[in-house]
Amino acid sequence: MQFNNRIINPVQHGAKVQPQAKSQLQNVVAGQAVNGSDFQQMMEGLRQSKQDVQFSKHANARLDARNIQLDGGQLERLSQGVAKAQGKGIRDGLVLIDNIALVVNITNKVVVTALNQQDQVFTNIDGAVIV
Repeated sequence: MQFNNRIINPVQHGAKVQPQAKSQLQNVVAGQAVNGSDFQQMMEGLRQSKQDVQFSKHANARLDARNIQLDGGQLERLSQGVAKAQGKGIRDGLVLIDNIALVVNITNKVVVTALNQQDQVFTNIDGAVIV
């Protein structure tokens, strides 16, 4: 990545990249050649890492404590909900999936906390998405 004629290494600047893509990206930044399929895999890894929703330590603790388990379909709906919220300009939102409520920092794609009860009060959010 270049900016004002400087090469910026996203790996050094905290970008979350899958391990294989990370090593390939470091090779590209270092000026080493990468064949076409390796480059395509690297770009796919970067695309996937940008789409993945992360869970904070607090959210993981709440999921465990409240015995909440998200299946693959629910995780996909969570990603879709976060994408919808981003499209509407929401920064901190509530994503409702079935009977699970997730407070998400939409900007960073990080689940902050999780609840499985319907009658709760949610503060510090600026939008909600039901998926």
